[in-house]
Amino acid sequence: MSVIDRFLRYVEFETTSNENSESIPSTEKQTVLADYLVKELKSIGVSDAYRDKYGYVYGHIPATKGFEKLPKIGLISHMDTSPDVSGKDVKAKIIKFDGTNAPMIDAKYSGEDIIVTDRTTLLGADDKAGVAEIIEACREICDDAELCHGKISICFTPDEEIGRGADKFDFETFDADFAYTVDGGELGGIEYENFNAAGAKITFNGVNTHPGTAKNKMKNAVLYLAEFINMLPAAEAPAHTENREGFYHVSSVNGNESKATLHMIIRDHNKQSFAKRKEFITVLVEFFNRKYGENTVSAEIKDSYYNMLDVIKEHIDIVERAKKAMRKSGVEPQITPIRGGTDGARLSFEGLPCPNLSTGGMNFHSIYEAIPVNAMLKMVEVIKNLVSK
Repeated sequence: MSVIDRFLRYVEFETTSNENSESIPSTEKQTVLADYLVKELKSIGVSDAYRDKYGYVYGHIPATKGFEKLPKIGLISHMDTSPDVSGKDVKAKIIKFDGTNAPMIDAKYSGEDIIVTDRTTLLGADDKAGVAEIIEACREICDDAELCHGKISICFTPDEEIGRGADKFDFETFDADFAYTVDGGELGGIEYENFNAAGAKITFNGVNTHPGTAKNKMKNAVLYLAEFINMLPAAEAPAHTENREGFYHVSSVNGNESKATLHMIIRDHNKQSFAKRKEFITVLVEFFNRKYGENTVSAEIKDSYYNMLDVIKEHIDIVERAKKAMRKSGVEPQITPIRGGTDGARLSFEGLPCPNLSTGGMNFHSIYEAIPVNAMLKMVEVIKNLVSK
């Protein structure tokens, strides 16, 4: 079975995570894929592969005899797909891209075989491509007696897309000196600088009464919410920012005249700017309470993860290792900041340095998600180079 065959099989599993669920994993269907991956790992020679009660899949390839003192390297990808777009009944197909027959794909891929969907669901390259690439690389490693390597630790996590992928990660079971998430975008990407991230829930309290007799009585929470949104810097929304520019993003609103809630996320690469963004939300809340009365607005702000650059810069040798692995496969490394987060960000702060590598995919979290066949083949090579002596 090739890496492409594996990937096309894995995307058939619906593994959408659910941020409104408190169970671990957030959806039972993730464990169906997890159990299948355990069988896959065992079939290629990872004899200790298993799924724990939280839905995490672990496995190890012992070091080549005589190379036990080499660093223990970890490989991590996540099994869930984004709840932003349906991941049910994915119908993937391979097309020969001619520059026009698939939207949102750069013309540089013209002439290549690219895996796309029928545009009713996402594809699931984020991150089943990473899962497939890791498993295929491990199969080739297990089959190649001449490839020398240290201990290789493998983990497939649930619930990364809802920010919980590292919640129940077992560092002792995983047993690695450092690791790489294979969860990035286009081929060649190496990422070790990500957003500082927070989520905010803003609650607006109003007073409802009959509209016909509402003069000087009604306080409409929905209008307070709208006014609050209008006071956010319009140029600092995701649609107007790039590279290391931070943003405020209103993700959902709900309510009526009596009570309305706004959920938003706050992102910035710079630690000081991140703190100022959160402070700005607090200042807005205080302004509304002065303007409309005490307890009109309240905010709950909770940090989600931090920029792993603070950790990785002390272990820059593992970035150089990734660059070398890519160049050995004829891939030119591209160092870019992540405009998002990965399991590796939290894992890095908990003692496991963990930069992120490309999968080859693009247009994640959308019906236009796609991945070139050649990129997946190259990433299998890169992973083998990464862990070999």
